[in-house]
Amino acid sequence: MRQAVVMMAKTPQAGEVKTRLCPSLTLEEAAALYRGFLFDTVAKIASLAPVQPVMSYTPASGEAFFAAAVPDWTRLPQDGADLGARMHHCFTQLLAQDYDHVLLTGSDLPTLPLGIFKQAIRLAACPQIDVILGPSEDGGYYLIGLRAPCPALFEHMTWSTSDVLTETVRRAKRIGLRVAYLPTWYDIDTPADLVRLQAALTQPYTRDLHHTRAFFAARSSS
Repeated sequence: MRQAVVMMAKTPQAGEVKTRLCPSLTLEEAAALYRGFLFDTVAKIASLAPVQPVMSYTPASGEAFFAAAVPDWTRLPQDGADLGARMHHCFTQLLAQDYDHVLLTGSDLPTLPLGIFKQAIRLAACPQIDVILGPSEDGGYYLIGLRAPCPALFEHMTWSTSDVLTETVRRAKRIGLRVAYLPTWYDIDTPADLVRLQAALTQPYTRDLHHTRAFFAARSSS
């Protein structure tokens, strides 16, 4: 079975990423922390070989950054008017390249355990499952997996609301797709999430988050 795991990411530029963490962080610190998230997640996904890692990035001008960051990965610039269009484009492009299954996740879940990625890969091998969803605590999802393009799951969706997961499941069931779920997890978006992240960094399951931990170490020593 030929599988791909896609990480959707932005170039870590100040003022363009994780701005909701401000003013707890400066814009420059928010970008530096996001860079840590990005590289810690890259390391996690890279360890899933032989699954093919893919970087879906924006803006297109970030190609040089991502070429240096993940030179051995497949890289796809994001394309679409909104998040749903960009995700659908990614699935369409990769599934047209003879991948049997594609998993897509974000870049702001540094504490997501490697075991959850492995669970998703196992579920992807099950022919009785059409859609894999990783629910987020905020009502969205942090991961979606498909074995065939499905525009109905992405079109005319109101993104960044607490209804995204519920609406996605409703649409999937309406067209007869079978859904499997991963454990619920959380993004790092707000100052409260930042406090939670720092507490999580004291736990054994986050011991491999070297880049994220280095950010806080550097900040505390400055």
